[in-house]
Amino acid sequence: MPANSDGKSRAIWPLQSLNFFMADMQAGIGPFLGVFLLAHGWQSGLIGSVMSIGGVAGMVMTGPAGALIDATSHKRNYVIIPGVCTVLASAVILLSQNFWLIAVSQIATAIAGAAIGPAVSGITLGIVRQSGFNRQVGHNQAFNHAGNMVGAGLSGLLGWMFGLTAVFWLAAVFAVLSIISVLMIPGDAIDNRVARGMKEGESDDQASGYRVLIECKPLLVLAAALALFHLGNAAMLPLYGLAVVADKQSDPAGFVALTIVVAQGVMIVVSLIAMRMAEKEGLWLVLLVSFVALPIRGLIAAFVINRWGVYPVQILDGVGAGLQSVAVPALVARILNGTGRVNVGQGAVMTMQGLGASLSPALGGWIAQEIGYSAMFVILGSFALGSVALWIGFASILKPACAETPDQSSPAADPLGAAA
Repeated sequence: MPANSDGKSRAIWPLQSLNFFMADMQAGIGPFLGVFLLAHGWQSGLIGSVMSIGGVAGMVMTGPAGALIDATSHKRNYVIIPGVCTVLASAVILLSQNFWLIAVSQIATAIAGAAIGPAVSGITLGIVRQSGFNRQVGHNQAFNHAGNMVGAGLSGLLGWMFGLTAVFWLAAVFAVLSIISVLMIPGDAIDNRVARGMKEGESDDQASGYRVLIECKPLLVLAAALALFHLGNAAMLPLYGLAVVADKQSDPAGFVALTIVVAQGVMIVVSLIAMRMAEKEGLWLVLLVSFVALPIRGLIAAFVINRWGVYPVQILDGVGAGLQSVAVPALVARILNGTGRVNVGQGAVMTMQGLGASLSPALGGWIAQEIGYSAMFVILGSFALGSVALWIGFASILKPACAETPDQSSPAADPLGAAA
């Protein structure tokens, strides 16, 4: 059903409100779960296991969840279900610390949460279409990073005042507010054909087969470059925190809060800059700058291991992650425009990011143990040099896809043409 223009105008603020509140719904429990379970007598092995179970389940289900988002005309439900799961998971954790109950709650939350990224991307595309997608994603991410900042600040304050149980109540409240926000988006504001990446006049039965995901060279290069980037990036902050705290340079709780606030604050500004930069310079340059930020971050982390180093280290994290939070979904939507597989493409790229991120802590931890923190930071940062090499080496096929005007259709921009 074509989107109603009046519904579109009424959908923007609820969409941005959704991005604000879902930030804490997605990430609010995670950083505090281990501390909460440790206080209730759990050993570190069981804590790591239950958190890994949820992480693996979410990573595996992101691609299939994207396929569901493409197929359904009820995209808002895939935000509501994760919200309900977050509320139930908070209740389970507070009422029982049984291993299997918590493991099941984390699996359910992770599987449901795997759909929320592609769902919000699809809803956004269905409301504003390709022509407005870059700009709206920039606004969405600014609100999302602001939600992360507010959620982290409130979690710290409420946790200090009322104990860790308040953090779980806060995540549940943000989940309810996310559900209310998505329900305020008019159903007729979402064009479901556009939301899955179909062009004007195309019907759903003209959607490409799933082979497009492995035949589209720009998409494959993007996924590989992001996997390498996150292999180096994901462990940088937690291991930098360990290095600083181990050297007794800072208070652990205050240091962690500071890292979140600095990075998320920078990401708000960078998200808006990325939106403008993409419009003027194209997405290829935006992503190249994001990849280059990590090796510089690794060098600074290696040689400035103290409480003042958090500022340049986390500012560069905000630059890399802030640019990618806007450019990646915009580029996937642009590359797969006309295939009808945009959201499964978003899910596949998120899976590759998750794969790199899940391997990063173990790799970084062992390197630090064997040869020290400084060398480890340099090695982790160098993984992004592989991303840079891929991005420059395949520039001839990436630049046309990145620079395509939103409604343009040309052989150079066609994903199957690029594969050929």
